[in-house]
Amino acid sequence: MSVAGAQQAITQGALDAIFNDPENADQRFPVPVLQCLQIKPLGAQPAQGQPAQPERYRVVLSDIRNYVQCMLATQANHVIHDNQLVRGCVVRIKSYQANLVKGKNVLIVLDLEVASELGAHDRIGEPAPFEARPQTGNTSTAIGGSGFYGAKPEPSAPIKKEPMSSHMGLGGGGGGNNTATTSRGNIVIYPIESLSPYAHKWTIKARVTSKSDIKTWHKASGDGKLFSVNLLDESGEIKATGFNEQCDAFYELLQEGQVYYISTCRVNLAKKQFSNLPNDYELAFERETLIEKAEDQASVPQVRFNFVNISELQAVEKDATVDVVGVLKEVGEASQITSKSTGKFYEKRELTIVDDSQFSVRLTIWGKTATTFAAQPESVVAFKGVKVSDFGGRSLSLLASGTMAVDPDIEEAHRLKGWYDSQGRTDSFNTHNNMSSMGSATGRQDQTKCVSQVKDENLGMDNTDYFTLKATIVYIRQESFAYPACSSEGCNKKVVDQGDGTWRCEKCDIAHARPLYRYIMSLNVNDHTGQLWLSCFDDVGRIVMGMSADELMEIKENDEDRIPALFEAANCTKLTFVCRAKMDMYGENQRVRYHVMSASQLDYKNEALKLADMIKQFGISS
Repeated sequence: MSVAGAQQAITQGALDAIFNDPENADQRFPVPVLQCLQIKPLGAQPAQGQPAQPERYRVVLSDIRNYVQCMLATQANHVIHDNQLVRGCVVRIKSYQANLVKGKNVLIVLDLEVASELGAHDRIGEPAPFEARPQTGNTSTAIGGSGFYGAKPEPSAPIKKEPMSSHMGLGGGGGGNNTATTSRGNIVIYPIESLSPYAHKWTIKARVTSKSDIKTWHKASGDGKLFSVNLLDESGEIKATGFNEQCDAFYELLQEGQVYYISTCRVNLAKKQFSNLPNDYELAFERETLIEKAEDQASVPQVRFNFVNISELQAVEKDATVDVVGVLKEVGEASQITSKSTGKFYEKRELTIVDDSQFSVRLTIWGKTATTFAAQPESVVAFKGVKVSDFGGRSLSLLASGTMAVDPDIEEAHRLKGWYDSQGRTDSFNTHNNMSSMGSATGRQDQTKCVSQVKDENLGMDNTDYFTLKATIVYIRQESFAYPACSSEGCNKKVVDQGDGTWRCEKCDIAHARPLYRYIMSLNVNDHTGQLWLSCFDDVGRIVMGMSADELMEIKENDEDRIPALFEAANCTKLTFVCRAKMDMYGENQRVRYHVMSASQLDYKNEALKLADMIKQFGISS
């Protein structure tokens, strides 16, 4: 089911009716249909000598307009045990109880049904936190009030008390306007992973691992500015953003590498397109936000990495964000490029790093990081927050929110340094340019498949699978081979013809004089065992057609009779396709979709060497 179908099925306004108009809610929304945004087990532990408590789950449900914290009744746990209830799925709430806990709306889900036919999708819309209306009198609830929704720590990151020398005054005042008291006392420190929109009166002790430059904007509605920081403690990471007055108050106070006590911030759902952190929430500084530098700077980790080996990048999806560490093999010169859409200049520098998986990868750094880069070749460099591209098979780009550490004092860096000094300096390294020829060179299992193997092995049925296919294009669908895209840097969203000669991008809120066409193609390919339909996007389409989608659309507009011949010329071309097989929804049916992540011309020299190796393995000699 498409996102539009799921959005139409969701009962918008149901949460407001359930909590604010309960008398008519049953008539207006007899079976509310909501989207699941989060599932988290409650880590409450039984008191000593008491029997273990039934496992409980906390979920966040959205009706597109609002989202609310929910508790799943134990009799409904089977939807989790059976792997039916997953993040992004749509559910029908068959029985529920609305409660007010410590001034917060909480929905107790007694019975629900997962609408599997509607599929699972990324968060639909921009739901706002559901604000409870003030109530008088006592409010009964079936949930114990102590510590629910973030107030009670999880076992892996317990809440602790620490001495704090003073408390800052209102953050919005900034500088000399802050009033500080010198009273001493104990302050309760919460782990970052326990924060949610329903936690309150918390304080975290966290290290600033990265800080952005101040960004400004100028719109008809007014001017503004913002900056953001990434915060880290023993339990996890979270992004925090300060706008306008809070930007003035906190930008100079918060410095990279320093540890701070932070409290009284708004907790929002994270905007994943602007963050590389694995956290469902993010913080926004407010006028009442309190920030103070901690005297103890050593008790909080410096940085948290989740490294991926360079050889594993081929199995990582395009546009995913990862951490990598490697030995610096080559350092390119700083150069400058100009954006075609905005005319702005961007500084860049290309690096090549290697690791002990015997692979190398090109990594691009930007802006001030590129111009001030001073690390010497053979240094070990760790990168946090790099974006994976399929350009050249696989390449990496350091995001603006990412960080870099040269010769960090971590186990992985010491291991790589020892490997490189002992043997890596003289090794030769593979790249991701042509994965089909690397099986024998790397000692890994060769993932090259023929069409019959892809089908017989049910690739993509249970998990997302990756494979390489050498096949010949026999047919290209010509009905809709390209779409009009936004020409802004980094935006590939579809634009809409306004009818006045301009094309509007809803995401960028910009009208362009003309669109930038991008390929979205369906190919039928054959090998000696069968045929397969593949879907591909712009980079692969350029390789297949030998020209950009813009150029092909221009030909179609000026001389449409040439189009069939151009598609015919692309047929009977044999290429190496690196593909991803993944189950997808088509209407009400599920089927495997094969997406081309990259394509390249056959390397006949390497193919011949590979065949020679196979002949030797069979014991056949000339």
